[in-house]
Amino acid sequence: MTIISGWGSRVRGLFTDTKGPWGQSSGDGGEPSADDGKGGPWGETPRRGRRSGLGGTNVSVLEELLRRSRARFGGGGGDDGGLPAGSGRTLVLWIPLALILLWLVVTSAHTIAPAQRGVVTQFGRYSRTLGPGFRLTLPSPIERVQKVDVGSIRSVDLGSQNSEDLILTGDQNLIDIAYSVRWNIRAPELYLFQLSDPEETIRQVAESAMRAVIAQVTLQDAMGDKRGEIEARVADNMQRVLDAYRSGIQVQGVAIQQADPPAQVNDAFKEVTAAQQDAKSYVNQANAYALQLTAKAQGEATAFDKVYEQYKAAPDVTRRRMYYETMEQVLSKVDKTIIEAPGVTPYLPLPQVQKSQSQSQERQQ
Repeated sequence: MTIISGWGSRVRGLFTDTKGPWGQSSGDGGEPSADDGKGGPWGETPRRGRRSGLGGTNVSVLEELLRRSRARFGGGGGDDGGLPAGSGRTLVLWIPLALILLWLVVTSAHTIAPAQRGVVTQFGRYSRTLGPGFRLTLPSPIERVQKVDVGSIRSVDLGSQNSEDLILTGDQNLIDIAYSVRWNIRAPELYLFQLSDPEETIRQVAESAMRAVIAQVTLQDAMGDKRGEIEARVADNMQRVLDAYRSGIQVQGVAIQQADPPAQVNDAFKEVTAAQQDAKSYVNQANAYALQLTAKAQGEATAFDKVYEQYKAAPDVTRRRMYYETMEQVLSKVDKTIIEAPGVTPYLPLPQVQKSQSQSQERQQ
């Protein structure tokens, strides 16, 4: 107990103004006291009435230590130049309140863009969908908001120029096809919670729909003019399957980018295609010539019918007219003119006369 009392005295000596560095100072000169030889730097002169142990003066020393500590850090008043009493405790209280208020504002106020929708979950369960604008909800973790972009058109490409995606056609041929699917989000709450991997689901549904449609058409149809019909049928089949899955996805369209035979026979197939196109060209030319001949024959038949009607009305006049028209057509192609009239030379070489006249005119020039 004496050891504990001695250590308590040393602690009190550090915070007592009336003590010097070597013990209890005298009342007038501050010199160390030497009443019994124990007042050096390692001890203190015992006083009457002091009680040993943890009580008494030792408790007062601890209170003095706490008081001086509060004074130095702003808790003991304004005498030491610190903050007013209680200001530190007030600051400690306001900081958590400010953080809580900031947390409430950040987790309760939401700004949703026109092309977005906000899906609200309450304790992890779907609650409602928020439209565009400024919206308020309960703070997190009571309610959480997940923003989903429903305005953007996304695209998934299937097949490529570097890899073959062979599909069996209806006429037992193989076709290498590459296409893309355009889609967007129609129902964000279904899109988030019904499908674990929406893009992979779209890929699988698109491949299944394309194979089902190509299996019903021929190779020429798939490579020719029926691409638009195939694309529309694939998009309809995809939308029907995705609606059955409750995916919340809207298929905007399917575009076939490549439809060729396998690479091993592509060159030969191109030659066959070129020959078929030439054959079609020749057939079209023959059909056009046949139409021209048919139209000409119909025109001649119509003209003959008109002449026959006139012939029945006036046979002599029509006969002479036909004779003159025929002779005009025949004689216009020869260089001789024959005239049958009394007093006129039967043969008159008009072309030679015209030729001699032209030569004489050239000589005069």
